[in-house]
Amino acid sequence: MSTDMPSGSNDDNEVKSQLDLGEPPQHVLDWAKENIRENPETRDQVIQEFRDMIFERGECTPHRTDDVYLLRFLRCRNFSIEGAHKLLCNYYEFKENNKDFFEGISLENLEILGHDEIITVPPYREQTGRRILLYRMGEWDPEKITVDEIFQATLVVLELAILEPRAQIMGGICIFDLGGLTVNQAWYMTPSVANKMIQIMVTSFPVKVHAMHIVNQSWVFDMVFNIFKPFINERMKSRIFFHGEDRESLHKHIDPKFLPKRYGGVHPDYPQKEWFVGFQKDKQIVWEMKTQGYAVEENS
Repeated sequence: MSTDMPSGSNDDNEVKSQLDLGEPPQHVLDWAKENIRENPETRDQVIQEFRDMIFERGECTPHRTDDVYLLRFLRCRNFSIEGAHKLLCNYYEFKENNKDFFEGISLENLEILGHDEIITVPPYREQTGRRILLYRMGEWDPEKITVDEIFQATLVVLELAILEPRAQIMGGICIFDLGGLTVNQAWYMTPSVANKMIQIMVTSFPVKVHAMHIVNQSWVFDMVFNIFKPFINERMKSRIFFHGEDRESLHKHIDPKFLPKRYGGVHPDYPQKEWFVGFQKDKQIVWEMKTQGYAVEENS
């Protein structure tokens, strides 16, 4: 089973603040067939069997049951109908138990955090075609932005990310930049917060974290990581890589051509505003987010 994309798959890694909602290129579909058991010949049948299971069991009531919506859950669980059903139920249970993370949330909330560059998504992919989600936790002022708002922004980013078929298939990359993290910030990282973050990243959201890279961490990080450890399973541990200030270590995983200059790459820190402007002009994105219960104002 291959975990990386075939040679030549990075031809479309241009700088573009726009989601790719179209059919993935053929090499991605080929990768999906080999790695997540997505067979175009049986896909419709599997989706229907998944839909039937949802109605027959009645364990959760999803917003939608159309093919496009259900497909993201199947892709996240490698086309295991049982696994996709459990993920779907976990997703709606998480929503029910954490209503404050979802109700009344809009793209404007996300834009505020984008201004502070706490949570950003560069407008390009890395060498395998995966998106990068970048957290710069040292920029976070807990007196200005609450933990709940960090969660809200994370969830909106992920909801947007999984609109891309390529992201559903291949997953994404997380970089946690912990440079400047303080003891004061670390105090907010309680076991409850850790548990919810792991639920989002692993058990309760239709997103695949292909790898998580920790950079610029200090001794303060040890305090935080010790809180997270009990909630991290062995599979997730194998996807976490610690680099400190060693840029060459990070570059073994992500080519510098697809990184910001601050991490030894070539790109500037692109403004996030272009993402938000594009989202509000895209009728499909607006519709997708509204059907998920988010407040989105459409701009022409």
